[in-house]
Amino acid sequence: MIPARTALLTIDLQNDFLHPDGAYGRAGQSTTAIAALPERIAPLKNALLAAGGHYISAQFTLVPGRGGDPLIAPHLRELRPFLTKGDFTPGGFGHALVDVLQPADFTVEKIAYSAFYQTRLEYILRAMNIDTLIVGGIVTNGGVASTVRDAHLRNIHTVLLSDGCAAFNETVHAATLVSLGSVTDVMTCMQAAELVGGTS
Repeated sequence: MIPARTALLTIDLQNDFLHPDGAYGRAGQSTTAIAALPERIAPLKNALLAAGGHYISAQFTLVPGRGGDPLIAPHLRELRPFLTKGDFTPGGFGHALVDVLQPADFTVEKIAYSAFYQTRLEYILRAMNIDTLIVGGIVTNGGVASTVRDAHLRNIHTVLLSDGCAAFNETVHAATLVSLGSVTDVMTCMQAAELVGGTS
């Protein structure tokens, strides 16, 4: 791993997911494991940046339609009926990266699980000569898994943070880590920080 060609990529660590006043917080949809992620990932972010690496924040986005009502996929509307006007809107409080991890070098707005699907992520990686992604965020079996698998299809080396991602169900989180072990390296945030520090 060469730090200058490595980026930390976090998935959906936004106020609408994590902040008490965000969309999920207002609906009581959070877990202790998810809430703990930013503080756990921050030291790794700092170590990577100090070694010459990069930080990319992929942020779930609900595109506002006419009148501001969000364009919500039918499956998401059924799964999360509490989502409403103003939630995950670009430029809004809820859409923003959580304070603990700000600022990001690059922000990628995403409309589906994978940070690669119809986004500018690949352009950024090519422009910055990044060939390794250290991935964390939420949820392990959703956006994180989809992004890691899409990176694998593109021959991009990934490191999945076992304690830097979380799901709403710990059993599902653990099973996803096992299933992704064939396409990514898996290590803790501390191990990744030590690896970055050792190559700086």
